[in-house]
Amino acid sequence: MSLSVAVVGATGVVGQEFLRVLEQRRFPVKQLRLMASARSAGKRVSWGGTDHVVEDLATADFRGVDLALFSAGSGPSKTEAPRVAKQGALVVDNSSAWRMDPAVPLIVPQVNGEAAHGHHGIIANPNCSTIILLMALAPLERRVRIKRLVVSTYQAVSGSGQPGLDELDRQVAEEAAGKPPTTKTYPYPIHRNAIPFVQAFAEGGLTTEEWKLVKESRRILSRPDLRVTATCVRIPVRRAHSEAVNVEFERPVTPEEARAWLEAAPGVRVVDEPGRLLFPTPRDAEDQDDVLVGRIRKDPSLEGALDFWCTGDQIRKGAALNAVEIAEQVFGVGAFAAARR
Repeated sequence: MSLSVAVVGATGVVGQEFLRVLEQRRFPVKQLRLMASARSAGKRVSWGGTDHVVEDLATADFRGVDLALFSAGSGPSKTEAPRVAKQGALVVDNSSAWRMDPAVPLIVPQVNGEAAHGHHGIIANPNCSTIILLMALAPLERRVRIKRLVVSTYQAVSGSGQPGLDELDRQVAEEAAGKPPTTKTYPYPIHRNAIPFVQAFAEGGLTTEEWKLVKESRRILSRPDLRVTATCVRIPVRRAHSEAVNVEFERPVTPEEARAWLEAAPGVRVVDEPGRLLFPTPRDAEDQDDVLVGRIRKDPSLEGALDFWCTGDQIRKGAALNAVEIAEQVFGVGAFAAARR
């Protein structure tokens, strides 16, 4: 099977990663079309040895398109995804627009991939921090039910797209030149700093990013009763998000059990040898498909609880790769589908 594929938001950071992932995984692309906003229409992007002209999303005709990978923001997704799905394409959307819609599957293929087949034209890609967390958490939840989850994230500037990457680079250069850092994307300088605020404040003093971790984790795991709390922090790392996780189980779980379960989980790589100072860092996770997990240990304050650290490439597994894996599962093509056979 070969498919006609449209990449929406093709000139953005995640859109560019979509193109890399499609090529690297040899996704069976029969025809490729690139879409973006009117201001990017007309640009040329090279893929597969051919230059492709970027089309205006608002006026593009999607008839004949089998798969539309969306990373254009929640506004365009809300207005355009239903139109695209109605014209016959499967939309896999990377924005927050559809994640909590009960009619739209919210999918991490290694966690709840079978639910993707219940789609009605649109499938939602979870938040990047949620994907990275659940890749490490789901193999444990399958063995022993989780009672409570406490998560602290350390999120790369790529989560803010190109403006976040540009802001970090600019502030590094400004400081090197002896100038005060200028801020456009974040409320404080991100260079040499940690900002305990991601996106916007919302109900109960949590940020919208923290609520995404809470609500999306419950939905993907089919655990509306799961107790979750989170603190999301932006740090001056370029691509990979990291998370410190405390998990309380319904019965005690040993670090040895957890390591064995995680080592057997697809898409997870355990890096956990404290005696040799081996543990995962964001630099290790950059441009990697796997989520790396380490520092697996007992919580000394609570019987039946474990602590661990995980890190994953926010642009890749946290966005583009997960979306392409969803498509591979639904259409029964490509690397993910082959690995599941």
